[in-house]
Amino acid sequence: MSSKKDYYQVLGVQKNASEAELKKAYRRLAMKYHPDRNPNNKEAEERFKEVKEAYEILTDPQKRAAYDQFGHAGIDPSMGGGGGFGGGAGFSDLGDIFESVFGGGFRHGGGSRAFRGSDLRYDLTLSLEEVVAGTEVKIRVPTQKTCESCHGTGAKAGTSPVTCQSCGGQGQVRMTQGFFSVQQTCPSCHGTGKIIKQHCPVCRGSGRVQEHKTLSVKIPPGVDNGDRIRLSGEGEAGVNGGPPGDLYVQIHVRPHPIFTREDRNLYCEVPISIVTAALGGELQAPTLDGRILLRIPPETQTGKIFRIRGKGVKPVRGGAPGDLHCRVIVETPVNLTAEQKELLRQFGKTMNNKKRHSPKQSSWFDKVKKFVEDLKK
Repeated sequence: MSSKKDYYQVLGVQKNASEAELKKAYRRLAMKYHPDRNPNNKEAEERFKEVKEAYEILTDPQKRAAYDQFGHAGIDPSMGGGGGFGGGAGFSDLGDIFESVFGGGFRHGGGSRAFRGSDLRYDLTLSLEEVVAGTEVKIRVPTQKTCESCHGTGAKAGTSPVTCQSCGGQGQVRMTQGFFSVQQTCPSCHGTGKIIKQHCPVCRGSGRVQEHKTLSVKIPPGVDNGDRIRLSGEGEAGVNGGPPGDLYVQIHVRPHPIFTREDRNLYCEVPISIVTAALGGELQAPTLDGRILLRIPPETQTGKIFRIRGKGVKPVRGGAPGDLHCRVIVETPVNLTAEQKELLRQFGKTMNNKKRHSPKQSSWFDKVKKFVEDLKK
């Protein structure tokens, strides 16, 4: 048993360790060796008992002084606690250990539990122009606030909540079942530590009331679809004086009739006529801040991409703006007159040199011919 082991070595601390250092060491080891995390592991169970006993002795000033002076001989075993799961260590079950380390509600006024309010989400749909340039919008959010009539107590004006008799105001009760001690939320007060005998008629005992509030949200330039903007403290009110939650504004961007966005770059398609594609020319290409002159060189093929530097999006986290990529689409003329059709026939008769005038078409037919010949072999 641990009575033959040095308690300081059991906890892995120096002999001059402070109470805070002892507590920190105990939490770490108790979480590691707790039977709930190591079922059917006798070695871990014994190790937990050793850690528990060492912590109980070293956090008791009188027992620690006797132990430091006389060693184990200076400690009465009947007062040392041995190795159960109750006692003065302060963390009799795994739930206590996790609560102490990670939180999960905190004590507020007379032992009652205070809880942080819930976070809220608001879906905000904006245009591409708004998210690229940045804007400021007002949103109306349904939320809960602290009841002004009862000041959040849930009790009728002129009365106050009373301490829960079931848990003594702790908000939790302990159920012992043989070897294990389990701590759970008090069923009488639901963890608040208080009982309300006369409920507030405004909030009906909840301590909070439903309302809508209007908030101004600044949208920084460059945000993208799926980004979130956090408004601290604008969520639901806390319970029993706990802090409010946060509001998260989720950004959604409407589809744009001309542009599509990929990260910091913008893309669009620009239709051009056969004449412009063959002979070259100029046209006005759109950007988010106006039109820009786009020069089309002669013999431009459909799918050709022209990059306009700096006409994309400036990233929200900094950096140079992206580019605008204009992909030209050569449009086949429709609704031709008889005269236009005749002119095209005459033009077609002059295109007798396929390799010269239509190199891609000629190359494609050569590949098809070779493919067919290979199949016949």
